[in-house]
Amino acid sequence: MEVILVLLIVAVLNGAIVYIDEMLQELVPMTLYADQYMLAANGGSMVDVLFDIMLGFGISLIILKFLKKGFECYVMWTDGDPDSEPVGLVVRFMQAMVVAVCFPVMYGWMGEIAEDLIDQLMTAIGASTEYDWQTWVNGISTLGLTTAIFGLIFIICYFMLYFQFLMRGLEIMILRIGMPMACVGLLDNDKGVFKTYINKFFQSTLAVVIQICLCKLGVGMMLNIGINMNVFWGLACMVLAIKTPAFLRDFLIPRPEAVAQSTIFIIL
Repeated sequence: MEVILVLLIVAVLNGAIVYIDEMLQELVPMTLYADQYMLAANGGSMVDVLFDIMLGFGISLIILKFLKKGFECYVMWTDGDPDSEPVGLVVRFMQAMVVAVCFPVMYGWMGEIAEDLIDQLMTAIGASTEYDWQTWVNGISTLGLTTAIFGLIFIICYFMLYFQFLMRGLEIMILRIGMPMACVGLLDNDKGVFKTYINKFFQSTLAVVIQICLCKLGVGMMLNIGINMNVFWGLACMVLAIKTPAFLRDFLIPRPEAVAQSTIFIIL
């Protein structure tokens, strides 16, 4: 009976490694530039088109909010401190316009930094993306039912983590598109919803970096099946990688009144 179960698990693993080899390729750019992989067959970038639409709408709101705050503060005296220098409002207006317009360039820089960081971390970890999964499966088939079960759990966690990468890529894509709208909050003294928005943006990006590092480390540990404890370490790395977003959310995403005020992102 045990032999039959081991053979069944090995058959499942053999079917899974066909997809795993492809999943390991270009994992970082896939999460940072998800739109390019979603439309790889047609080319182009869906984010660029949608961002241009949101940019026009966001700039209109920035100008409208700037005029509204200036009128209420320095004409009606019903908002803010009329004795404060108007230059402060003008500076915040220029800041919002610059961030909204230049965000694609700044995101490109951040993407390059993130990719370079991950490459250096991978070198330090010593985990290579070129794995011989077939040798690993063949080794599991000779180590008994318990090891085979842990190997199956590891593969299931790996697929769960891969789907998290896809969702993280979509999340970052949505944040990129909505950035011009969030820039309206820069006109407020406390930066409004922009502060929470940019924290969420960096939280998603940092989660990608940590998850990829843990994933590679977990794979490297799991594939070294000559040491039994490495199976548990590899599985622990994979489970922690899955829980990384919740772990980061505890200290990267603030929970002030701004969260309750940001039902739609901004507005007047």
